[in-house]
Amino acid sequence: MKPSIVLYKSIPTDLHQRLEQHFTVNSFDGLTPDNQSELLTALQQTEGLIGSGGKIDHDFLQLTPRLRAVSTISVGYDNVDVDALNQRGVLLMHTPTALTETVADTLMALVLSCARRVVELAERVKAGEWQDSIGDDWYGVDVHHKTIGILGMGRIGLALAQRAHFGFNMPVLYTSRQPHEEAEQRFGARHCSLDTLLEEVDFLCITLPLTKQTYHMIGRDQLAKMKSSAILINTGRGPVVDEQALIAALQDGTIHAAGLDVFEQEPLAVGSPLLKLRNVVAVPHIGSATRETRYNMAASAVNNLIAALTGTVTENCVNPQVLKQV
Repeated sequence: MKPSIVLYKSIPTDLHQRLEQHFTVNSFDGLTPDNQSELLTALQQTEGLIGSGGKIDHDFLQLTPRLRAVSTISVGYDNVDVDALNQRGVLLMHTPTALTETVADTLMALVLSCARRVVELAERVKAGEWQDSIGDDWYGVDVHHKTIGILGMGRIGLALAQRAHFGFNMPVLYTSRQPHEEAEQRFGARHCSLDTLLEEVDFLCITLPLTKQTYHMIGRDQLAKMKSSAILINTGRGPVVDEQALIAALQDGTIHAAGLDVFEQEPLAVGSPLLKLRNVVAVPHIGSATRETRYNMAASAVNNLIAALTGTVTENCVNPQVLKQV
């Protein structure tokens, strides 16, 4: 008899069929308190979960006595209580490599959009404000040869450094727990403290996941150390930045602008002050949102779950110590 799994996100038909070759698939629209009653019977029997979003914690795990693996269609997993999974011996799989290049593209798009005021000026043209040769109130700032600072030199940070170095001749500074030899050799990147990064960079690009250590890592005091001409870009997790402190810094000119793909609360509230600021480019968590990348993420998650439930895991496991318990 095939193992039973719960799929809680829509995926392409061919990937759904691949799951069905290995498992009995019970499909649901998300994991929310609203649909947990419909989920209950399936959760009692399920050995695997695959999807994205939803809170998977100790209380949720009480509903899944047979669960052996969770496969999230994402690189981040801050919605999952990893300690609770470890206590139960449940594997957590994610998709860290499928979205690297696409998120790095998004970072550079936000850098360029903010520096050259692309969104703001396009809206002014649409509003009929372009009536004559433009003056300096339409000017942006250069990107090439400016200093980029990368907060978190992981896969995405490395891909961003490549674009900045080779594409725009930008000096690269970075902060991470350990020096990154490849970044330094290939792109001349310089490892430095957070304070040095904040003080020297023209563009601060955040690629960090959300943890207890990174929550509100960038707040009022950190923003005050930045150049008034500096631009902040965040595609990591919204709560890495204290949003209220950022709003104040953008309003009073502490920093020049911000490009944001992630927010403390998502979707961003219609009444957020961020939406009233001309020096903000706000996009709806599109970092990995291309058809190709989203397909590859789903495919990776499917393969991850098959590997986890057939004892063939070789990569993409968040808690490999659990493998020794299986």
